[in-house]
Formats: sequence, structure tokens, C-alpha cells
Amino acid sequence: MQKLFLFLLVINVSIICNAQFSQRVRDSINQLSNEDHQIMMKQLGIDSIRQGANGNNPKAPNAANYDEAKANPYPSLPDPLIFKNGKKVNNAKDWWQRRKEIEEDFDGEIVGRVPANTPKLNWILLQSADTSYEGIGAVKQNLIGKVDNSMYPGITVDIQLTLVLPAQVTKKVPVVMEFSFIFPRRPNDTSRITAPAWQVDCLKRGWGFAILIPTTIQADFGAGLTQGIIGLMNKGGRRKPDDWGALRAWAWGASRVMDYFESNPRIDARKIAITGHSRYGKAALVTMAYDNRFAIGYISSSGEAGAKLHRRNAGEIVENIAGSGEYHWMAGNFIKYAGPLHWNDLPVDAHELIAMCAPRPLFISSGNVGDAWVDVRGMFMATVAAGPVYKLLGKKDLGTSEFPGVEKGLLEGDIVFRQHNSGHTPAPNYPFFLDFATRYFK
Repeated sequence: MQKLFLFLLVINVSIICNAQFSQRVRDSINQLSNEDHQIMMKQLGIDSIRQGANGNNPKAPNAANYDEAKANPYPSLPDPLIFKNGKKVNNAKDWWQRRKEIEEDFDGEIVGRVPANTPKLNWILLQSADTSYEGIGAVKQNLIGKVDNSMYPGITVDIQLTLVLPAQVTKKVPVVMEFSFIFPRRPNDTSRITAPAWQVDCLKRGWGFAILIPTTIQADFGAGLTQGIIGLMNKGGRRKPDDWGALRAWAWGASRVMDYFESNPRIDARKIAITGHSRYGKAALVTMAYDNRFAIGYISSSGEAGAKLHRRNAGEIVENIAGSGEYHWMAGNFIKYAGPLHWNDLPVDAHELIAMCAPRPLFISSGNVGDAWVDVRGMFMATVAAGPVYKLLGKKDLGTSEFPGVEKGLLEGDIVFRQHNSGHTPAPNYPFFLDFATRYFK
């Protein structure tokens, strides 16, 4: 029965919250995820963890906190410019050594380690067609990145990528690549699909855009950890506590797309942006931090496990990520910090993940109405705390530690921040990001 269900996981790559799953299948996924979560806790020697915040019921005993007076129980952050031995980072050479320490902590305790022997991919062009977006000629290609599974043929990983390039531009072009959700259409829905404005905007600027489907790299639930690229590397077995989670796996997939971009004569691989929203904002930040070939990043509403400080008690907290619904994003070791350890025991925090992106430009974004769960102030504070690393490397930080008003972006530096006045969506800030990227893509 379990093997049959895992087969279903392979062929269905839709996000669980959006796909047309029956309740029975949802329950099966939750059950298998809970089982895997419990097995990981046994590996860690943990019997229980603390309860996460309830973002739906403000009267619940564990209701999410939105009172700023209670939001900073651990105000002291790890200093990215102090070595573990207490020595101060004085110059760029020192930073690249200190960065290795920070990366090691993220590898071991937060996002997990990528195996050294990950397989190669063969990119296959499935379809290429001339098309247009609001009258702009383009070539749309659908590709599959077929991962070599000779080490364990029982698991297949086929990465889905859509690439759209302007038709009339003869020189190499920049590309904006988005980690994308799949939103299935309702039955009998015959409405015309309209391209998002940001895609048309890219073509107007003479750029291309790409859509990467992360769940074709690794499923977005714990029951899928024995499948996808993580399951392939473990030959269908369970993870060890420091093995990579889905965020790192999605970032690995993005890096394999970058490999392809470097081989494509129509693409300027020095000018590739990575973007993502919500859980995929987390993945986009991890991608930027670990692959310096990406020139610029748009990190939208990434929240906890993204650009938000782990030490903040606002909206979603560490315990939510460590629970059975989201633990698969992280290394198993991350669960420890929801019990018996606590947030201030974490060796690193989100500002250091942001700092790992330096000196490359980064746009941190959030909404306002209905987006409190991601803790916009906590993301701003992390962005401020990463500033000294950008300045050390000769780049411009936010220029202030004063939290800006909604629609009052801090957009002059190399690391920037803006909160739009809509909900949980990247759309309103996309034009500002593309203008930001233009400064570097000229």
C-alpha cells in the first residue's frame, strides 16, 4: 500500500493545498508525513516539541503574536562579522573565511547538506513555439531536466521548466526565473489565461523569463522525502538529521537550470535573476545564498525560514516550521530548536543567510493587508542586520534602521526593501524589482 501511494506522489507534483486531492489522499499524505516526522525525532532523541503559533484563531492559547512589545525575546543576534574564535572580520578576505563558518552552520543545522555526488541532468526540449505576449513576439519552450537515476532506477526525477525569450532580440538576453506554484483550473473553465504582468514587462525590456516548477524536483510534503531528488540520493530511504530538505533541493534544481542557461547561446548567464514568493521566496533566498552565479534576487513574503529572524516571536515561528507540516523544508536537525533547544540556541539567523548573498543585489519584499503571518518587520530587521556585510564589501545597505511606511520603499542601495499595500502576493512589487534589476542588467 505504501509503495503504491509513493508511486502516486511521483506522478502528482501539484502543491497539496492547491491540487484536487480527495480527503482520503490528503489524510494518507498527512499520516505518512507524521510517521516520517516521528522517525526523525527518534533519530534526534526527542519525544516532543513545542506547539506552533495559531494564525487562525486570535483567542487560542497559542495564538500568533502580533504585539511588537512581545516580539523580541532574544534581541541579541549572532554577529556575521565575528569569527567563532572571537576575532573580528576586518576586510573582504576575512569575510570569505567567516562566510565558510556561517555556511557550515546552515548546512548542518538549518537547510541541510547537499550530497557530494548528485547526478547530472539531460535537458530535453519537448516543445518550441512562436507566440506573443501583448503583441511582443516571443519563443516559448517547454523543457524537461531528466535526472540520471542509474544509481536507483526506482525513482524518476523530471524537472519541468518553461523558457520564454524575446523573438526579435539577437543578442544574449537576461532572464528572470521564478519558482512557480501550480494553480489547476476548475473543471469546465474556458476562460482565457492572461500572462502575469511581470512576464510581459520582462519581454518589453528585451529580457526573457523562465518558470521552474519546484515540486518536480522535490515534493512539498514530508511523505515525499523518500521520493524526488532527496529520495533518489537516499535510494528510497529516510533522511539523516543533517540531510538536505526541500528548500535546499529546490535551490539545487535552480542551479541545474543555471547550468543549462550557461550553455544556451541566446542567454546572458551573467544576468540571471531568481525570484520566489512565500515558501518559494524562502527557496529563492537559499538559491541566492548558495549559488553566486545568480546575479540578483527578488525575495517575496518569505517569512520564517526565509528572510525573517528566527529569534522573533511574531506570526509564524520556528515551532511551526519544525512541525510535521513543514519540517521537510529544513534539515532534520532544525527540529531540535523547537524542543528541547530554543531559538536563541540557533548558531545563525536569517540576517546571515541574507549576508551570504553579498555583494550581489537583493530585493526583500512583503505585503501589508493579510500578510502579517510572514512578519514584515522581522524581515526588515534581518535586512538591516545584513547591511554591515554589504558595506564591508563596498556595497550600499538600506541606509537606515527605521522601519519604513507601507509603499515607502528603501530602494537606493544594493540591498533594498519595500512593503506594498496589498495581501500575500508578489505582484505589486514586481515592477519595482524589475526597475531595480535594470540598474544591474544594463
